[in-house]
Amino acid sequence: MPEPAELAAEPSGVKSARRTVELLETFAAQDAWLSLSDLHAQTGFPRSSLHGLLRTLYEAGWLEADPGTARYRLGVQALICGTAYLDRDPAIPHATETLETIRERTGFTAHYARRNGAEVVYLETRESRHSTHLVSRVGRTLPVHATALGKALLAELTQDEIRALFAGPLRQLTPNTITSLDDVLAECDTTRQRGFAAEVEEGTPGVRCVAAVVPYRIPGTDAISCSLPVDQVTDEQVRHLGELLAETAAELGQRLRRAGIR
Repeated sequence: MPEPAELAAEPSGVKSARRTVELLETFAAQDAWLSLSDLHAQTGFPRSSLHGLLRTLYEAGWLEADPGTARYRLGVQALICGTAYLDRDPAIPHATETLETIRERTGFTAHYARRNGAEVVYLETRESRHSTHLVSRVGRTLPVHATALGKALLAELTQDEIRALFAGPLRQLTPNTITSLDDVLAECDTTRQRGFAAEVEEGTPGVRCVAAVVPYRIPGTDAISCSLPVDQVTDEQVRHLGELLAETAAELGQRLRRAGIR
């Protein structure tokens, strides 16, 4: 049986852990250095608690400090832990091989991503040698509704499951981004019917994408995609590429299942 003192200490410990996680996520969502005042405004945490958390994370390597401005940003330890996730995922080596094949066959940038709630997380990318657009990097997240990858994965869910993912307005990344949930549901229907998802400049200006689910889990959690310069491909070429991706994703799913990866 836990001692009364241990029970009394537990809520405080849990609260501290939650605050640490939220603090790291706040840093991950920002491009700029953040001060204690910035973090207080964004999280609402007491300044005294923030001061202790920042010092602990800095000493552990999770944060870097700018001595001249007393501001912080994520440190190298965050990258080390993120890389460890990829190193331990048995699907990644197979996905990497598939992306290299897609790039060689099409000449376009290929991506492998996983759905995390209402976002897709890029786990691997093989950039086109002629790419002029920064489309993604490993670890980048984008809203599911604004990407072909996300739409392919949303199509694996029921309408009720899709609705449950979105608690508020849909974020608009470009003028082309779909911001109506009904339109997202309609896109999912279209994706199911043709076997692949597509979008035109909804996530990144100047880029259109096609994507297909890798069917080794039910519902699917992972997908592959190609990013295409809008001025270099026709609708017919995009359709053929989508069909190629659907075929390739199915082959990858079979390979993962045969290897016992779930």
